[in-house]
Amino acid sequence: MKVFVYRNVTKKCFSIMALEGEKKGKVIAHRMFVDLTDVTFKVSEAGRQRVLRTGQKNVHAGVVGQWSDTLNSILTPITIAVRYNPKVSGDFTTEDGKTVKRAKFVELSGGKYIFAGGI
Repeated sequence: MKVFVYRNVTKKCFSIMALEGEKKGKVIAHRMFVDLTDVTFKVSEAGRQRVLRTGQKNVHAGVVGQWSDTLNSILTPITIAVRYNPKVSGDFTTEDGKTVKRAKFVELSGGKYIFAGGI
């Protein structure tokens, strides 16, 4: 199932929103760990600018990919940490500042960490 996953700062986990099917546009699950394949990193620049202007957080960035609630962890030694900070960049980046737009797979872990492989 194709989903949009974002960090839910209120619940301190990841929210999973369906992008297809009868529940399209609805949050269908909350998880501390989410594995996705065929991933695209998305940032709404308008939402980012609103955060910078008002200082209030809003859902404007996340990851789109294929999700199955039955997948096992896909984290491997070849994954790298990816992060997003609206005050630093309008993109998801690696620790050394390289922009990340796509990945073959991603593990969102512990409610706040992102590890990507096949970049």
